[in-house]
Amino acid sequence: MVIWLLGISGAGKTTLGNKLKKYFDEKKIKSYIIDGDLVREFYDSDLGFTKEDRVANIKRILLSAYVLEQNGIIPIVCNISPFQELRNFANEKLDNYIEIYLKREIADIKNKDNVYSKNDVVGVDMVFDEPKNPNLTIDTSKDDIPTSLNKIINYIGI
Repeated sequence: MVIWLLGISGAGKTTLGNKLKKYFDEKKIKSYIIDGDLVREFYDSDLGFTKEDRVANIKRILLSAYVLEQNGIIPIVCNISPFQELRNFANEKLDNYIEIYLKREIADIKNKDNVYSKNDVVGVDMVFDEPKNPNLTIDTSKDDIPTSLNKIINYIGI
């Protein structure tokens, strides 16, 4: 199983990913967080934020998720993942890909997240392809963290 949390910056991916990791730890279930920003840092920030660089970073994440899944560890991916074609690829390549779309309006977070003052921002300067068939959609503008986490746990059934 690969749990892939996606959505625009500030939608709650890392926050919910960390909460889900803690839940799995308490249940003694092997899991690992793969955060897009941490992957960038691991590679000494050798990629920028163009579409091509974002695609390359997501491909790194996909391989990491695949290796973990093949070894019985549940990857919890926290990444914007703005491109539908890469989400389709993930669905084809991963055994049990669970796509969870954290939907949030940019207007709700623009003042809270300083990333929206930069260039090449997904949802502002770059298109965010709305997921076509996510397994689960959570509106994090309306649902708080505990409610959102419970929806994820109920969906995955663990």
